[in-house]
Amino acid sequence: MLGIGKRKQMVGLDIGSSSIKAVELRQSGKEVSVSKLAMELLPPEIVVDGAIVDPGHVSNSIAKIFSEHQIGAKQVATSVSGHSVIVKRISLPTMTDEELESAIQIEAGQHIPFDIAEVNLDYQVLESAVESPTMDVLLVAVKKDKILNYTNVVALAGKSTAVVDIDAFALQNAFDFNYNPPEDTTVALLNLGASVMNINITRGRTPMFTRDVSVGGNQYTDSLQKELDLAYQDAQNVKEGIPVPGISEAARNPIMKSVSELIVLEIQKTFDFFRATAAGEHIQKLYLAGGSAKVAGLADLLKQELGIPVEELNPFRLVHFDRTGKEGQEAAANAPRMAVAVGLALRSFENL
Repeated sequence: MLGIGKRKQMVGLDIGSSSIKAVELRQSGKEVSVSKLAMELLPPEIVVDGAIVDPGHVSNSIAKIFSEHQIGAKQVATSVSGHSVIVKRISLPTMTDEELESAIQIEAGQHIPFDIAEVNLDYQVLESAVESPTMDVLLVAVKKDKILNYTNVVALAGKSTAVVDIDAFALQNAFDFNYNPPEDTTVALLNLGASVMNINITRGRTPMFTRDVSVGGNQYTDSLQKELDLAYQDAQNVKEGIPVPGISEAARNPIMKSVSELIVLEIQKTFDFFRATAAGEHIQKLYLAGGSAKVAGLADLLKQELGIPVEELNPFRLVHFDRTGKEGQEAAANAPRMAVAVGLALRSFENL
């Protein structure tokens, strides 16, 4: 949403706490396919709670991805989330575009808990009833130092940032393209990363409510390390279901379940708050994405506790790729964790 500069072919670059994901797409008519796809794992403490702590390491990793995968595009679309990002749906008297542009700064000052001089603002008018006296506006504010944290790292890697988006909206972009949701359907999109969970509740293609929670897959790893006295990599393997000598399922499962219950509780709190503020809305389905989407037992627990269907979000449902090539194998193995990167790469095409 926070566009910078002229739009050209862009690589979707999702800089997460545990890995960097890059996706380049090509378009032929209405058909979209993968031209390049890559993922580079990051050590712990390089990116913490959405903040890039070691810019040198991250920029080197980005440069490595572009070099090793022969990605020629110079521009990227990236995204941010966390405490420095504020998304508010506000209601205003119906006005012209020019009037709204003038009014938005004043309105933002009442809804954004930061100094307006310290943020980049963007907004989007949402659809409302014909001849309604009010209009709903989605207001987005991101701290300038947060954006610089990301764009400086991209520049260090020799690339330029064309678009800075919000993780929750990039996720929705991937969902909208691949699932073409009906206008009367309300769903929740959940991106469960290593340290941040993005929740976006949408009706049709309209975002209704977004929330970022500082909880994620790292909680599983930390708990396994602590409770079973494991090294980091062994804990990661146990989390992903890879056998580790001396660690049984009986030892692993209660720890995994306790973390899953914490995550489910945060989602339930978000849903309860949404229902309290959006009278009559019913969430019909949950789509699960992110690096921790495949954690054993999580989807089943979500179904059980939330009482709605839960499905893994596939960002390649309508995005074609060669399943026999290296990119295709990477896409098939890591589909849920590539969702934000795919959503960002789709920003290259304005006619979709």
